[in-house]
Amino acid sequence: MRKWLPLVAICSGTFMLLVDVTIVTVALPTLAASLHTSFSSLQWVVDAYALTLAALVLGAGSLADRVGHRQVFIAGLTVFAASSLACGLATGAGLLIAARAVQGVGGAAMFATTFPLLNGSYAGADRGTAYGMWGAVAGASAAVGPVLGGVLTQELSWRWIFFVNPPVSVAVIALAWRLADTHAAAGRRVDVPGIVALTAAAATATYGFIRAGSAGWAAAGTWGVLAAAAALAGLFALVEWRTAEPMLDVRLLRQRVFTGMLLAGLGLNFAAFAYLTYASIWLQSVLRMSPVHAGLVSMPLSLTAFLVAGASGRALHGARPGRVIGTGLTLIGIGGLVGAALVRGSAGWTHLLAGYVVVGVGVGLVSPMLGSSTMASVPRERAGMAAGAVNMMRQLGYAFGVALLGTVFAARAAAAIAGRGVGHSAQLARALAGGQAQQVLHASGRASGGAGGAGGGRSGGLGPVLHAASVAGLQGALLVAGLAGLAVGLAVFALVRRHRPEQAQPSAPAAASVPDSAAAAR
Repeated sequence: MRKWLPLVAICSGTFMLLVDVTIVTVALPTLAASLHTSFSSLQWVVDAYALTLAALVLGAGSLADRVGHRQVFIAGLTVFAASSLACGLATGAGLLIAARAVQGVGGAAMFATTFPLLNGSYAGADRGTAYGMWGAVAGASAAVGPVLGGVLTQELSWRWIFFVNPPVSVAVIALAWRLADTHAAAGRRVDVPGIVALTAAAATATYGFIRAGSAGWAAAGTWGVLAAAAALAGLFALVEWRTAEPMLDVRLLRQRVFTGMLLAGLGLNFAAFAYLTYASIWLQSVLRMSPVHAGLVSMPLSLTAFLVAGASGRALHGARPGRVIGTGLTLIGIGGLVGAALVRGSAGWTHLLAGYVVVGVGVGLVSPMLGSSTMASVPRERAGMAAGAVNMMRQLGYAFGVALLGTVFAARAAAAIAGRGVGHSAQLARALAGGQAQQVLHASGRASGGAGGAGGGRSGGLGPVLHAASVAGLQGALLVAGLAGLAVGLAVFALVRRHRPEQAQPSAPAAASVPDSAAAAR
């Protein structure tokens, strides 16, 4: 049993860093009330972590190749534990957002070293077993995150979704000293200019999407920010093109299959997971479900994905990845559209389930093949870079999705409120998207001298108005997510043709699929 202790350390670190992407989702309404935060701040609580994780995972892999993967993994755990404590102690939205960004730094260090440490700790059949267990843990984190977050928030406090990390991190650090201390055969320098340019581009684009929700898409400032993001993305491409040792070789984008896989990673998290933030807000702040029950509503998606991934991994071995991944993304898009069709009028939580199941089937088809097919699409010496790139794109898809779908939710909600003859529609919509529906109802009840609400237009009360507006907002988010899934699915069908994974290098089994290179997460 002692030989599996390194696996326990690696899987525990992976579980923490991936759970923290989604665990905060069900705590958002409670967090908004506790910190009196705005809608845009609420989006940054989610996005700050995902953005830093995405922007730094490639650079962290390069650093680990130079100084040692075990050292960087332990350093990441230390940063993750300290920043988690800071998150739990935060007294305002600004402090929480900053601490979440630092959490992403620690998460990137852990994520970037996971595959090299597994390769260094196990060989032969044991390595296959280790990757299988890692894939199961990574998949389970999506299902456990919202439920665990709901239990901690409901029974203790939203702060405990962060307070649980430090003691677990200390235990993992103790186990991590058993890990083999691996280095790359030829450590590369850290591409600091590339990291800075990528981080600036991603953060500026996210800010532009969030600004569109408050200032509107017609505002000159919104398009100015998005233009700046495009310029920074161009700067990143130029930096990577000119540097001798880039963290992302942009020449690989000439390969249609590699480009298609990056689009698939971006579209997967955007279309399948980003809208869950606003579904959770609707379930708790409007339908008044408990955090635990709101977390359980998303279980059909996660469980379906887990079961389909397990069944399809063996059954579809050797199948053309473009067909499988394109079909999966198409199903994700159809699931979003099913949700948009059912979530309307007086909809309740059950109207989400059919769409969730269809999305889960799509996720189950895409996830097992995405990593291995991405790395098989590039030369062996670039496989680690490809693995890091697709992980980066997945996290960017989630960050961009939360920001962009938030603007859709707020815009649709504002239109529905204005259509009911209620004033201050934009302000009410932002409060609704920020999980503050009950605070608005309470304040309007006091202002009108009763519990019934503030002259809610034709409906005779503000409660029905907010319910209709939240349904319209969530329906819009589901619609955009569904269309995005269909569009990316079609792009993958077009880009990834006549390509089989066995044409290139073999990769490790299950969802973790990685090469034997020590730089596998770079």
